[in-house]
Amino acid sequence: LKSGIDILVGTPGRIKDHIQNSKLDLSSVKHVVLDEVDHMLDMGFAEQVEEILGFAYKKGSENNPQTLLFSATCPRWVYDVAKKYMKDDCERIDLIGKKTQRTATTVEHLAIQCRSSQRAGVLGDIIQVYSGSRGRTIVFCETKKEANELAMNASLKQDAQSLHGDIPQKQREITLKGFRDGVFEVLIATNVAARGLDIPEVDLVIQCSPPK
Repeated sequence: LKSGIDILVGTPGRIKDHIQNSKLDLSSVKHVVLDEVDHMLDMGFAEQVEEILGFAYKKGSENNPQTLLFSATCPRWVYDVAKKYMKDDCERIDLIGKKTQRTATTVEHLAIQCRSSQRAGVLGDIIQVYSGSRGRTIVFCETKKEANELAMNASLKQDAQSLHGDIPQKQREITLKGFRDGVFEVLIATNVAARGLDIPEVDLVIQCSPPK
């Protein structure tokens, strides 16, 4: 920070600390990006964000930074915040439209009801039918314990490995590489794997219970 930077990525609390300790000057900021606006403001960061932006924004000024807001959902109050920090002629890009849910038209959705005691056996059969012996499958579980137990269950005919928060980062990377390279066919994961995975060869995704 002392030698000057072009881009700063930070959490509201930490940025505020630096401003208050005179280690950060935002007076010449040209662009402001708020990511996950809905979550940030919902979690009570609104005051901190407003305080931070107050350093860079002057009411009615033409020289205010360009502002970009990214949000997975857009409740009414997200638009109210947008009005506060964005120009009247701001552009709104909506990837959902009027539909409440949008999924790829090439994906088939199936729901199967079974007892929890039968789940491992049913999973093994579903994977065999829809993914075959060489296709790749990701199974999502609610808990780490569940992921470990399923990965070791004899009902799964394919090689399986688990991925969750208790597994060290280095091992997670090795596991993901093995899955990508086809070393094993079934990845059993908690929501630690729900974001940022791009593995085009996956034939089947199973959620053991409706996501919360």
